[in-house]
Amino acid sequence: MKSPELLDVVELLLNLPDDGLQVGTQGTIVECYGDDAYEVEFVNGAGETITMVVLKLAQFAVVWRAESKMWVPVAERLEALMAALPEATLLEVFDFARFVHSRRLAS
Repeated sequence: MKSPELLDVVELLLNLPDDGLQVGTQGTIVECYGDDAYEVEFVNGAGETITMVVLKLAQFAVVWRAESKMWVPVAERLEALMAALPEATLLEVFDFARFVHSRRLAS
């Protein structure tokens, strides 16, 4: 999986109540630090900065790549989420995916 880069758009994977940010909020990487840390800027609808937060890789998923100017495919986003889950949870997700797939085929 490709590392996040400057100006990539990311989506939060957890709530950050101290910063007023919820899961799914999107921001832009404005600085890349070592040790999988990234400074992300979050803006309001008028483009004004709400806050800037240093996040670890496990706290967000890249949804748009600045270099290619393309949205990241959902399968790749899902893969990023799954990478941090324990094996038992992965099996639960797999069982759910299998269930959804079987219902789709039965329709």
